[in-house]
This record gives sequence, structure tokens and C-alpha cells, in this order.
Amino acid sequence: MSTSNLSNILSQLETPSPLSPQKITSLLTSAKRELLTLNALIPTPSTSSSILALARQTLETGALLSIRLQQPDAFTRYYQQLLPFYEIPETSYGDNTASQRSKVTGLYLLLLLTKGDYAAFHTVLEGLEVGQAANGDGLEGDEFISYPVKLERWLMEGSYDRVWAATKGEGVPSEEFGVFTEVLVGTIRDEIASCSEKAYPSLPIANAKNLLFLDSEGSVVDFAQAKGWVVKDGRISFPQQQGDMRTEKDILVASGQVIENTIGYARELETIV
Repeated sequence: MSTSNLSNILSQLETPSPLSPQKITSLLTSAKRELLTLNALIPTPSTSSSILALARQTLETGALLSIRLQQPDAFTRYYQQLLPFYEIPETSYGDNTASQRSKVTGLYLLLLLTKGDYAAFHTVLEGLEVGQAANGDGLEGDEFISYPVKLERWLMEGSYDRVWAATKGEGVPSEEFGVFTEVLVGTIRDEIASCSEKAYPSLPIANAKNLLFLDSEGSVVDFAQAKGWVVKDGRISFPQQQGDMRTEKDILVASGQVIENTIGYARELETIV
């Protein structure tokens, strides 16, 4: 059975020239039809090594492009379709295209973090650890897997400043990871905002910019207005806390671990309250 049509579609998807989202979606749909024609959407013992490799490459390409299109549900479906291929020993693929399993799996772990699904995160991670142990390898040296693992550890510690630093520049393993890290930073920002409302009657805009990991004071004002906070005379007031003047000890107790970690970061610049 000829694989030329599928190979041609993959060549178009992997072209350096940018494609429109509509074109990418159309090509991915055609690629899946070709996999069905080749009876290769699900691997079987009779599937040849060349078709196995081509099918895996097609699904991995679809997964990565789904992220660039900011379609996490589509990415999740591709990841789930790839799982049977990842259970097959690498020797079954012969000398064909190398797998992008680490990259795809690392992205899936990062997606789970953005959703706060820590149970699923550790389930996937434990499966990887078992597989790596059987092969005599470790996960620490895999940049795609170790990245979400480090982020999860820092999230559990409340070290949001370290998470934020890791989402910038060279800390991000690839372009696709940048899509999910932006979502993760947004989640962190919302959690810090929620804790700040409980901890402080008000904050200077300059301090809020650093506490919330925003790039400018204008961004702080926009964020505050979206939250329904009051912005006046260079300060942000939290409506539900107006008139509630508490000691610093009370602030730390109310805000919990999040503020305990971020308060020191903000104090490096000036006094918060």
C-alpha cells in the first residue's frame, strides 16, 4: 500500500513557509484519513516498521501543530493516540524517523500543570520513571521532561518567582513550551492576586508590578481594573479589605505560603505597605 500521499502531506506541514491555521487543519485532517486508509491509526503486530514510523511522525506533527494553533484539546487527543505507539519498542521502528516522545510528553505534563491536574501529572511521571528505570536511564538529563518537573516542584514550594524566571528566554526548551508557560504564568498571577486581596488593604502600583510579574505599571492598572480593584493616587486598593488594617504578622498568616515567598521578592525594591 503506497504511503506517498501521506509523505507528501507531511512535507507540506513541515515546510519552513508559514501556513494558515485553516490550511494546517485541512492538511492534518487529510493526514488522518491517509492513516485510516493505511490501517495505521492504531498500531498492530502486522504493521510494518516504515508505516509505524510514518504514523508516529504524523501524530507527533499533529500534536505539535495543535499547540502552535493553541488548541489544547486537539493536542490531548493526539497525545492519547500516540500512547500505543510509545509502548512499542524503539527497535520495531527500524532506522526510520526518530521519535519526539520526550517533547510531546513534556508538553503534556506542562498542560496538566496549567490545568492544576497534579494527580494526572504524577501518574504520567511515574510511568516515565518506571520506563526509564527499566532502560537504565534517568529523567534529569531530558530537557523536555525535566522542565515541567522543575516547574511543578517550584509551584508546590510556592516559589513563583523561580517559575516566572524559568518561563523567560533560554529557560524555555522550545517554542511550543512557550504557549503553555504563558498560560501557567497567568494562573500563577491570578493566585497571587487572590492572596493579595486577602493579605493587604492596598499596595503601591510599583510593588504590585513586581508581585504580579507584570512588565509595566500600565499593565498593572489594566489588570487591576479587570479585577474590579480601585486604582487611585499610585496605589491599588482591594475593596473587600478597605479599612482592614492588619499587622505584618497577620498579613503573612492570611496570605499563606504564596505571599511568604513573593513578599521577599517584592521587598528587594521597597517597602510593600
